[in-house]
Amino acid sequence: MKPANFLVIMSDEHNPKVLGSAGHPIIETPNLDALAARGTNFTNTYTTSPVCIPARAGFACGKYINQIGFWDNADAYDGSIPSWHHILRERGYKVSSIGKLHFRKPDEDHGFTEEQIPMHILGGKGDLMGLIRDDLPKRGGAKKMAALAGPGESQYTFYDKEICSKAQIWLHEEAEKESDKPWVLFVSFVAPHFPLTAPPEHYYKYWGKDLPMPRLYAREDRPMHPYLEDYRNSFCYDDYFENPNQVKRALAGYFGLVSYLDENIGKILKTLNEVGLSDTTNIIYTSDHGDNLGARGLWGKSTMFEEIAGVPLIMAGPSVPKGLRISTPVSHIDCFPTILEGVGVDFNAVKDGHLGVSLFEIADGYKPDRTVLSEYHGMGSTTGAFAIRNGKWKYVYYPKYPAQLFDLEVDPDEINDLGADPTYSNILIECHQKLCSVCDPNETDRRAKARQAKNLSANGGREAVIAIGDIGFTPAPGAAADFL
Repeated sequence: MKPANFLVIMSDEHNPKVLGSAGHPIIETPNLDALAARGTNFTNTYTTSPVCIPARAGFACGKYINQIGFWDNADAYDGSIPSWHHILRERGYKVSSIGKLHFRKPDEDHGFTEEQIPMHILGGKGDLMGLIRDDLPKRGGAKKMAALAGPGESQYTFYDKEICSKAQIWLHEEAEKESDKPWVLFVSFVAPHFPLTAPPEHYYKYWGKDLPMPRLYAREDRPMHPYLEDYRNSFCYDDYFENPNQVKRALAGYFGLVSYLDENIGKILKTLNEVGLSDTTNIIYTSDHGDNLGARGLWGKSTMFEEIAGVPLIMAGPSVPKGLRISTPVSHIDCFPTILEGVGVDFNAVKDGHLGVSLFEIADGYKPDRTVLSEYHGMGSTTGAFAIRNGKWKYVYYPKYPAQLFDLEVDPDEINDLGADPTYSNILIECHQKLCSVCDPNETDRRAKARQAKNLSANGGREAVIAIGDIGFTPAPGAAADFL
């Protein structure tokens, strides 16, 4: 494979089912659909963790969360573990970042040649309330999600506009500079992460349409698994989403933000073509994690359903087959070797406990014999959650609660939990063995909670953290924090 430039585009909280190319009946995403048509779609891609900060640490380091220890939204990447950015910069490559990183502090070395308008966690501390893992406090962020849903602009839509502008400028002015090595540009947007305030031209594409209510939204239809009840009772969405009209405003806001994201991505891809770099640049589009989007009465992230632990992943470019849809399960850890090999670095020469496989190889037909993992240790949970794929089976293990099992072949919407059905006891045993081949979930759960207890104590303890309040979402650069 001939080395080429690499454009890596990441969004925030993009449910993988909300894409035209994924068959969504309502959403308008013409630019991502066109990218998918000229590239390869990985239709079973999983984040390392369904929440922002660990997910982005896992993506940077190419390792699972249990390997790197950045557990939650108050424990951000600090540059202490080598990232693909570090490896490339050390070898003389230009590796630039524009937009959201969600690492710990701006004055740390995260491995990039430059970081333009980065978003890092608030005050180097992030979401301290998420350190509380028992007797969960009620959070106020859901109030923002409901109250801000609608047409307009927010600090996030303005931030994404600036990210898009700077990426276009970079492609015009930086990419053309002579170099004997390819470059890598990481462009990271915040849409469609809440607040669910969407620019009017996009919001009104969806508002007024006959939007269906989210799946299993009615209280009598919701699954009552204790892990989900912990999350519901901590985030308290039902306190604010009181009627179908509010739910549909939120859906229109989310769909509008997805279309706004698509518009910005389209501008970047158009610029790439205008400056004559489309034929020498490979592209990855993905998101850090998905969004519950009201399904089962839940919003936000933090669960292991396909809409949240699953993410979109599209690759296109001169080294990528066109028009393929690949169902082999893959992970964000696979982007690490993919980016390295795409620009000409031998992954085997730098491999250090990494379990990833190049997506170029998988696109060419390779089917690795391995287990792909997503894990969660953060806000709204009293126990770790560990999800794997075993063929058609989706297995979710909780050290504290009963395991879940779904047959994704006949039940892609994960409505029928087979975990308590004795008919599937052998499948459960087999799946648990596969999980344990990747990590020890009980030991990992203990290790995460010990780290969190230490961090909680260092920040004054439970009552002090609750008194600070719930920030809801990290402010964009230059914006003020708003606690509830």
